[in-house]
Parts: sequence; C-alpha cells; structure tokens
Amino acid sequence: MDGEISASELSDLLDSDVDVEIVDIRQPVAFERGHIPGSRNLPFSRLIDRIDELDADADRIVTVCPHGESSVQAARLITSYEGVTDTPVASLAGGLEGWDGPIKRGERDR
Repeated sequence: MDGEISASELSDLLDSDVDVEIVDIRQPVAFERGHIPGSRNLPFSRLIDRIDELDADADRIVTVCPHGESSVQAARLITSYEGVTDTPVASLAGGLEGWDGPIKRGERDR
C-alpha cells in the first residue's frame, strides 16, 4: 500500500489525465445514496472474490469508505493481489466524510 491520499490530491488526479480507479468498498445501498463519480462499488465483504475486476492498467487505485479506516485495510488487500503489484494503491484519507468534490447519487457508475 502506498499510504493515504488527501481529498484535494484525489480531486487533482481526477482533473488530470491520470487513469484513477476509485474503489468504493461500502455496501451497494450506501453507494447508491452517493459516491464519487466514476467509482466502482466493490463491497469490502466481497472484495477478495471480485478483486480481479480491478483495472490492472490504471495509473493508480484509490480505496474509499465512509471515514477512511476500512479503506486502509482494503488498500492493503489490493496491494497484496499479484494482478496489481505495479499499480500504486492508496486509501482516501478521511473517507467520503472528508470528500468535498462532486457526489453522484442514484445509479451505479460501473
């Protein structure tokens, strides 16, 4: 795991040409209430079974949870997966609680 990334750093990455895979580890109901646009919903409880769905060609993977605690564990788990060993993986510091960027509500993005 490459540590944590701040909300402003993530916002800057999303505004750039960097290919960022955002992995929201909350349950689908919470995800549909609101999430960072472009996020992929892979609930933590199913992450191991679905980890191969991640974009191994992404420039960076960022995990997201409500407060930035469980996403640290998710980032460590993803880092240990051999399919993404060359991709930097970080957790969003402060989670969605600290995110001040746009939030998409309703349908899933992916």
